[in-house]
Amino acid sequence: MSANFIGPDGKPRCAWCAATEEYVEYHDREWGFPVADDVRLFEKICLEGFQSGLSWRTILAKRENFRAAFQHFDFHKVAEFTELDVERLLQDKGIVRHRGKIQSVINNAQRAREMAASEGSLAAFFWRFEPDIETLPAPQTQSTSEESVALSKTLKKLGWKFVGPTTVYAFMQAMGLINDHTEGCAIRKEVEAARKHFVRPE
Repeated sequence: MSANFIGPDGKPRCAWCAATEEYVEYHDREWGFPVADDVRLFEKICLEGFQSGLSWRTILAKRENFRAAFQHFDFHKVAEFTELDVERLLQDKGIVRHRGKIQSVINNAQRAREMAASEGSLAAFFWRFEPDIETLPAPQTQSTSEESVALSKTLKKLGWKFVGPTTVYAFMQAMGLINDHTEGCAIRKEVEAARKHFVRPE
């Protein structure tokens, strides 16, 4: 994907922004900017799991509903959810009502709680998988990478679910572990600057 979308303001952006108006704000303010906040990281990897088989447009439109349903993705709270919560959430029309995906969020919250205790933070763990920028291919030319495969395998060994290599790669793109904005995209340089000044968690 190399062609850019020219927005209403005349600025070029990644072509996927053309799909819907909501994408432009998400693209300009969130996608690709580095994140070190554990709750935001947990939210994103859960939402990427919910997106599996669907479009990000569907998930983005329901994001506030997901936040309300899952205690704003405070994984310490979600880790305490029970089967009664699963049944409650299956009746929630504001989210994607998929039993396996709902159960995976609860499971992953429990694993995230363990990770935060053992690693210090989720951020410290995830950012270990940041690729060397010298090895990156042209932006948006792949849907997995060596690093996303490695992260996926590691998460699965730790008991996480719905974290396949493609899901994990989308998570890495969105959370700024790579800058996958296209060449010529108006936001690419902003993300580059943000990544340059970003303090990697340890």
